[in-house]
Formats: sequence, structure tokens, C-alpha cells
Amino acid sequence: MSQKINLTVFKEFVKSSNFGGILLFICVIFSLIIANSPLAEGLKNILDTKFGYENNSIHLNYSVIMWINDGLMAIFFLLVGLEIKREVVEGELSSPKKASLPILCAIGGAIVPAIIYLSLNAGTVTASGWGIPMATDIAFALAVISLLGKNVPPSIKVFLAALAIVDDLIAILVIAFFYSSGIETTYLMYAGIGMIILIAMNRFNVQNPYLYLIPGIFIWYFIHHSGIHATIAGVLVAMTIPTNDTDIESPLERLEHAIARPVNLLIIPLFAFANTNITFQQEMLHGLTSPIGLGISLGLFFGKPIGILLTSFICTKLKISSLPEGSSWSHIIGVGFLAGIGFTMSIFVSLLSYKDPLFVAEAKLSILLTSIIAGTVGYFFLKSLKQKN
Repeated sequence: MSQKINLTVFKEFVKSSNFGGILLFICVIFSLIIANSPLAEGLKNILDTKFGYENNSIHLNYSVIMWINDGLMAIFFLLVGLEIKREVVEGELSSPKKASLPILCAIGGAIVPAIIYLSLNAGTVTASGWGIPMATDIAFALAVISLLGKNVPPSIKVFLAALAIVDDLIAILVIAFFYSSGIETTYLMYAGIGMIILIAMNRFNVQNPYLYLIPGIFIWYFIHHSGIHATIAGVLVAMTIPTNDTDIESPLERLEHAIARPVNLLIIPLFAFANTNITFQQEMLHGLTSPIGLGISLGLFFGKPIGILLTSFICTKLKISSLPEGSSWSHIIGVGFLAGIGFTMSIFVSLLSYKDPLFVAEAKLSILLTSIIAGTVGYFFLKSLKQKN
């Protein structure tokens, strides 16, 4: 009986966001250990190994690391797109009153870090990394705040979730418009035809969500070859899947439930493992105080909370919106620190920002260290508020 109860508790724990965050952290630790051991070269060879199919018409022969970053991460972006659409239709972004504060705070929390980065890197070859400190890692941020339990008002957890979702939307738009290579209009036209098919399916009320994935695969292929980053295909497909604001489970919700656990427990940890295999070098320590390192660290750790707090203050003073129920300005500061956990999205943007491998490694190290510090400070800051009450 006891074993059965323990098994049930473990299953519930696995389903929780806590487990996803912990698994992510474990993968990062293992990746760093391997990257700084004799196994480093072997891991690099595996990640560089190519597989797939290629002929005169079809080009799908890529390295393992590219399949992870361009292929599997498209599924992650599909989940993000589903979450955004659900929140817009029936959640915290479904009305101007609900949506105004997290939307505006997400914008403020993205602009200030970008300004900080550019102020340190303007006119240099590293200026292209301005999008790195704009992002918030949903999985890590929500995992940390969930560990606080009743130490924070439920409204603050909802506020952070909505803010992080809008933050991801901003990151998606930044990637689409600023981190894509030259556009191939023919492939883009083919992708557009695929989108028309999906929109028609939505209009004809096709209820099987998996049928939308068939044109979605072709859209991914065409966008990948169009010059726009392939992961954007996941968001575009998500926007066409039907949903509703009733208690009846919609096709969007069925698909979201189906892919949430594989994404959180497999794809994101695998992405983290493959992209945080940082072999520490003497030059990288200098990188922490270089314009890249300072731009990222100051942007995430100070820019995020300043942008979110300043935007919240302006919104409340202008009576555009009000603070989440039961919260204080201190809670907003704490959320700002948790929003400084850039990790997955920040690393993703860093891969698109620089061609020099050393710059990428320096950026990853700065993201990793700053995310850990921001998460730790945010956790203990918010926990201390409850103790004072």
C-alpha cells in the first residue's frame, strides 16, 4: 500500500513543473561536466554527426545539433504558440483588463535589457546580440516560483506565467524579423500555401489536431529553406488549431496536453544538454567582463526587474491597470528577478547572434551564471516577503 502511495506521489511530482525545472538543471550540470572531461571530444563528434536524406530536390541531411535546434525546438515553439493562443482566447490575455499589465510589463522587461546591451556593444561586431537578454525562460521561472508555494499570492504566479508567455511571443517576433537570413521568396510562398490549407481546415472546423501537423511538417521544411528560422513554423501552426472558451476540451487543448510533457521532460532538457556543453577556457573568464558578458548579465539581472517595475509603476499611475490581487511592489521586484532567468530562449538567440564560437561560448556562460543568480535572488527575495508578513 505504501509503495503504491509513493508511486502515485512520484507520478504527480513528475507531472509538476518542479520536475521539469530540476531535470533541466541536472542536464546542464551533466553537460558541463562532460564538456570539461575527456568525453568532450566524443560528445562534440556525436552532435556534429549528420543524418537524414538528401537529393537534388530534397535537402534534409543535417547534424544532430541542428536537428535539435531547428527540428525539435520547432515542437517547443509549437507548444509556446498553443499556450499563447489559449491565453488570448480564454486565459490571462483574453481581455484588455487582464492582459494590459503582463503585456506592457513584458514589453518593458524586453526593451530595457536590450538598451543596456546595446549601450555596451553599440558599434562593435557583438552588437547583434541585443536580443539575448530580452528573453525569459518559462520552464525555469515557473519552476522556481512554484517552489515558493503559499509564500507568494496565486495572482503573482499567474502574472509571471502571462508575462513569460508574452515575453516568448516578443522573442519569436525578434527572431523572425531580426535573426533570419536572406529571404527566399519561392519557399516562403510554398509555406504560405501551407498556411492557407491550415486556415481552411480551421474554417471547416477540422477537430483532429494531429491532422494540422501534416501540412505543418511541410511548412517547417519550406520556412527552414526560406531564410526565416524554422522554429517559427511551430508558432504559425499553433495559431490555426481550433480552440474555445468553454469547458469542453478543444483540439488545441488536446494537442497541448499531448506534447507538454515530452517538450518539458525531453526536448527542453535535450536542448539544454546539447547547448550548454561549455568547455571552460581562460579567455571565457575575460568574457564575463567583456561588453558581451556585461551586456547580457546586466541586461538580465538589472534590466529585467527595472523594466518590469518601471512599466508597472507607469501603468498603475496612469490607471491603465492595477497590481495583481494581494500583491505588493516588492512582489513585482521579485518577479522581475525571476524574469531574469533567460536560459533556453537566451541561449537560442545567442546561437543566432554570433558566428564566432568564442562569442557564443562567452554568451552561454554569462547566460548560465546570470540565470542562476537571478533565480536564486528572486527565490529568496520573494520568500523573505512572506516571513516579514
